[in-house]
Amino acid sequence: MQATITDAQASAFWIAKPGHGELRTEPLPDRGPGHVLIETLYTGISRGTEALVFTGRVPASQRATMRCPFQTGEFPGPVKYGYCSVGRVTEGPTELLDRNVFCLHPHQDRYVVPADAVTLLPDKLPLARAVLAANMETALNGVWDAAVRPGDRVCVIGLGVVGLLVAWLASRIPGTDVLALDINPAKRAVAEALGLSFAETPPMGDEFDVVVHASGHPDGLVSALGLAGFEASIVDLSWYGSTPVAVPLGEAFHSRRLTIRSSQVGSVATAQRGRWSYGRRMAKALELLADPVLDILIDGESRFADLPATMAALADGRVTALCHRVRFPAAEG
Repeated sequence: MQATITDAQASAFWIAKPGHGELRTEPLPDRGPGHVLIETLYTGISRGTEALVFTGRVPASQRATMRCPFQTGEFPGPVKYGYCSVGRVTEGPTELLDRNVFCLHPHQDRYVVPADAVTLLPDKLPLARAVLAANMETALNGVWDAAVRPGDRVCVIGLGVVGLLVAWLASRIPGTDVLALDINPAKRAVAEALGLSFAETPPMGDEFDVVVHASGHPDGLVSALGLAGFEASIVDLSWYGSTPVAVPLGEAFHSRRLTIRSSQVGSVATAQRGRWSYGRRMAKALELLADPVLDILIDGESRFADLPATMAALADGRVTALCHRVRFPAAEG
């Protein structure tokens, strides 16, 4: 019989108040039947959302919606937040013991969760790349919501990790013509490394069948309206927090019969919802991460011990990264 953990301690990252994070020691809960103990190897920082959370910009009306799995505390703080954790099962059912898994869990060095909250990593997927799983899941859901079809002309505006993954997935659909658009010229290298056509400014006179907006800035959505062709779809993957968004719907929006729809990973895309569970979607996201070209999206790494300073630097722009990976002591041993 496996021993139940009663006195083990864990170290977790907390947002004590907007703009200030700290590591706190806390007791692990007892591991009951059907639960697993995870030793964390890596986590990833979902920069856009986590920066909004870290700086206290989650609107009061969205605080319930924006809760992540296994979040502790409430917005704006103190709160324990995050959802890109890669670790190893050190106690639990025999079929999971010593297996590497992904879990939607905040930044913490050890934690106890139900066994059905973890997804086994494919054997061929490097552990350090698996931190992209939540981003890939969001991108996959976005492509489903956008209903990209073979032969479509697609423009993706905003080349953070999710935007780049959406463009990369769409470019793998036969016959698609995908343009990756970002005002930052530094994004050209990573876009081209992924095999994408890149531009800094919207092309004059071009019209697209599908436009996906992922910049997080209202100006990007305005650009999306100008690039959408007749009866085209605009899918907005950005989350603006408490920032007001003004959209010029008085110009060609009606005459072109355009559609704007939101995409958010909290629900499986409508067309797939009847057949796809969250677990099936996550397993597919992990499978899609097998291509080593995606390592280019992880362009920063720091130690877990440094996470309070790292998160502050990412939030205020002193450190820039597409995906910043956090390395835990268990990955160094």
